[in-house]
Amino acid sequence: MARRRGLKPSRILMRLRRIIRNDQLILSILAVFVGAVAGGGVILIREGIDLVQGVFLGGTSENLIVHVKSLPWWQILFAPAVGGLLIGIFIYYVIPGRKPRGIAQVIEASALRGGRMNLRAGIGAAIASAASIGVGGAVGREGPAVHLGATFGAWFAQRLHLTRSLSRALLGCGAAAAVAASFNAPIAGALFAHEVVVGHFAMSAFAPIVIASVVGTIVSRVYFGDFPAFSISEHSLNSFLEFPAVIGLGIASGVIAILFMRSAMLTEDLMQKVPGPQWAKPAFGGFLLGAIALVFPQVLGVGYDATDLALNLELSISLLIALVAMKILATSICIGSGWGGGVFTPALMIGAMLGGAYGIIVTDISPELSSGPGAYTIIGMGAVAAAVLGAPISTTLIVFELTDDYPLTIAVMLAVVISNVVSQQFLGKSFFNWQLERAGLDLKGGFETALLRSIRVHKLVNRDSETVGVGALLQELRSKLQASETGELFVLKENGELFGTITLADLSDAAFDHEVDNLINAGDVARVHPPILDLFDDLETANKVIRDSGEHYIAVVENHETMKFIGTLHETEVMSAYNKALVAARHEEH
Repeated sequence: MARRRGLKPSRILMRLRRIIRNDQLILSILAVFVGAVAGGGVILIREGIDLVQGVFLGGTSENLIVHVKSLPWWQILFAPAVGGLLIGIFIYYVIPGRKPRGIAQVIEASALRGGRMNLRAGIGAAIASAASIGVGGAVGREGPAVHLGATFGAWFAQRLHLTRSLSRALLGCGAAAAVAASFNAPIAGALFAHEVVVGHFAMSAFAPIVIASVVGTIVSRVYFGDFPAFSISEHSLNSFLEFPAVIGLGIASGVIAILFMRSAMLTEDLMQKVPGPQWAKPAFGGFLLGAIALVFPQVLGVGYDATDLALNLELSISLLIALVAMKILATSICIGSGWGGGVFTPALMIGAMLGGAYGIIVTDISPELSSGPGAYTIIGMGAVAAAVLGAPISTTLIVFELTDDYPLTIAVMLAVVISNVVSQQFLGKSFFNWQLERAGLDLKGGFETALLRSIRVHKLVNRDSETVGVGALLQELRSKLQASETGELFVLKENGELFGTITLADLSDAAFDHEVDNLINAGDVARVHPPILDLFDDLETANKVIRDSGEHYIAVVENHETMKFIGTLHETEVMSAYNKALVAARHEEH
């Protein structure tokens, strides 16, 4: 008797659909599993960080500074270098693409890959990031956590053969659960997934993302406990007359955010010029990090302990200012040299140091109006982090849920808005946008632009275009043009290579002069070097070529090297394909 085969995931989904007959309800059920797995992934990352930190630096992320100060100088200097070498080898030989992964890749998967992600890359990136932070890397743990959570969501979607829309929703569920579990912040987790990962608020995805966020939070609270990351006294805004000072901090935060991102860009460019194999560069970065840590041990790790000191007013103004510069430098070195890890907690720490120093100055100038340095520390955290991440709404909520200090709502929101305006005005992108641009991707145009980029020319090309050979005589050209529906001929060489195009206007005076019928051929009158597209150009490129050239029909070639003619693309086909895709996508989302 033949053994009964186990149920495949796709068959499980089919049975669920027969029973429930509601995709959103099914998605909500799946969100529970994704949220739980993502929350578990966050726990493993945090425990992995503490394990590696215990081996290399002798302490956990919450009390790292105390332990580092007791270490011999050689251990502080060389622990990040040795760790960087091991991390570099791991990333180079294990992770697909030989680069660390983070939130930028999640955004890419959501916008361009239909919510598809590589499970091996996700797990490998989480290990690399945990190790990077564990050996002292001045990077954040939340970016890798979001990437891992999103990877789990994408894996569930692939196993169940879900549609593009449902896959993107589960991707968002994983990201939301990871943020919620990392920060003990369920509301911020849900909004972050919509604001950053999905890119817009999709009603069909809202309930599942909220469910996943709540489940991720529950898993984290069961393991770590229910309490904010920072224990501080409650602050409040003393007077509306304090708003000019808040505005000033918002401007300063935007400037610092720009300097942070510019520094990371410049450092990555400089690291590319450093001689030696790619896998050795994290070791060089680790050595530089260790050298900074000899004087400023506060830069090591995620920086929660240093941020806590700033919030509780335990750092001098000179040290606060120095740590703004040193944390920017240390994080830039780590990112530029290829370490795993994110930028959120470094941005929080930089913002806290900036806000603390700013608050001391404001309090000294006007003590009767100032809410105190602690209040400005919180405001600075939110303002810098929001500008770096390009996520003002969710970042504001994360800061509130981290500090449990809601009376500063208006002040934080004002500073966040101003810092984002400054950053967008002078840089025009978030840290994630920059990373995507470095990879040849530009999502600044939003959902619609990403949709255009997702459709390739080869899907629309008309292969029945009217062609003639280079040697075709005038009489044949005249006859074909008069009978042509498009009014344009494409001239080809004997090997099929595109030579040029001909319209009736190109014939000029010879158009109706039969005396030269046997004297003029296509090669004589064709417009050479016409605008072209290759098969794998996207519709955004096609739209730009049509707009810049003023042509209605664009020749499509195999590629720009061979110039082998394939067919044509008309502007109406571009718009029609875009409109159909837009309608389909919006229908899926709602």
